[in-house]
Amino acid sequence: MATTEVKLPKMGESIKEATVLKWLKQVGDSVEKDEPILEVATDKVDSEVAAPESGILTELLFGENDVVAVGTVIAKMDSAAEVSSEVKDDQTASSADHSANTKTGNFNDSSSNPDSKRFDQEGRFYSPLVRSMAEKEGVGFDELKSIAGSGQNGRVLKNDLIKYIESGRKGNSPKEVSQSVFVPKSNYEGGQQIVEMDRMRSMIADHMVHSVQTSPHVTAYVEADVTKMVKWREKNKIPFQEKYGEKITYTPIFVEAVVKAIQEFPLINVSVDGKKIIVKNDINIGLAAALPSGNLIVPVIKNADQKNLLGLAKETNSLVRKARTNKLKADDIQGGTFTISNVGTFRNLMGTPIINQPEVAILATGSINKRAVVIERDGEDVIAIRSMIYLSISFDHRVVDGNLGGSFLARIGDFLEEFDAERKI
Repeated sequence: MATTEVKLPKMGESIKEATVLKWLKQVGDSVEKDEPILEVATDKVDSEVAAPESGILTELLFGENDVVAVGTVIAKMDSAAEVSSEVKDDQTASSADHSANTKTGNFNDSSSNPDSKRFDQEGRFYSPLVRSMAEKEGVGFDELKSIAGSGQNGRVLKNDLIKYIESGRKGNSPKEVSQSVFVPKSNYEGGQQIVEMDRMRSMIADHMVHSVQTSPHVTAYVEADVTKMVKWREKNKIPFQEKYGEKITYTPIFVEAVVKAIQEFPLINVSVDGKKIIVKNDINIGLAAALPSGNLIVPVIKNADQKNLLGLAKETNSLVRKARTNKLKADDIQGGTFTISNVGTFRNLMGTPIINQPEVAILATGSINKRAVVIERDGEDVIAIRSMIYLSISFDHRVVDGNLGGSFLARIGDFLEEFDAERKI
């Protein structure tokens, strides 16, 4: 049998490390190629790491809550043919003793309990995390099997179990479950409340500080008259959904305008490596979105320049749904080259966003409001009610000067103002 090293895979350009959340397999367990063996967390998303080959795990090199650099060997396994279920059971029973002598320390796996099951009769796998949560919430194995899983091969993920419990399962309080999962620990000291950052918020904080320390931020603003765009959407949002089965929001229209502007100003679509400017051929637009926990994440529309408005709407809606249901995968948040943050969602007029490293610019779109403005009509200045929006861009002044950053932002505004009000859906 050949020894295979399992390395922590790359999970995005700006992601350098991840935290081990839970080992789904233990020393002595047999695994199939591409079967998840552990859960990890980054400042972007929780994800699973799969086995690169089929075989038997022989060594786990890190324990839960350990921080591991990308590319580091995290486990070792012997590549082998399938083992019988009897051998697998024997290996599982002895794995707890073996793992106690490894660097991982004590990995409690409920599979050592004979009453706990890892697979159902249909072959669906139930991870230690899911089984532990189910036991804590009083969900029996027969009840667990009835839950529709969103994972690979119908596997029940922790979010499936949470959703099931929060949907009104008898004997469980959705509010209590939600708080136990998402609310950080807090206590009172000296008349003030001290709230500990949760894991993701802590990593986001580090990421933001790193960005500000890395890039000298400059923010520019423009105002745009988007009356034509607003009227077109109001006229077509119902027909669009009836025809395509997709909602049409302002976001894909913003993405379309940004893509056109990047094509005219490609030096916005870059990253910096020391003294080198890396110009990206792909245009991958990140969209800042909220997670159920309240934290923000940036899923990415890959090759946005190759999609029409319908394609952008479908991709936007899909990514937003995944974010809201905690179903984003590592690939969904990788490879961004430019980011859009819609601060108008929170009724904010404008914002000064922080650059999403290693990108060099980020756009903030404010709320759209009707105002009385002066416009020219038939050669005369008149006061009219128009739908107006503020756009702002923060850019890395190391490589983006005021001319480039300001011109790029103004061009986005031009594209939005020039939106074709007679555009066919």
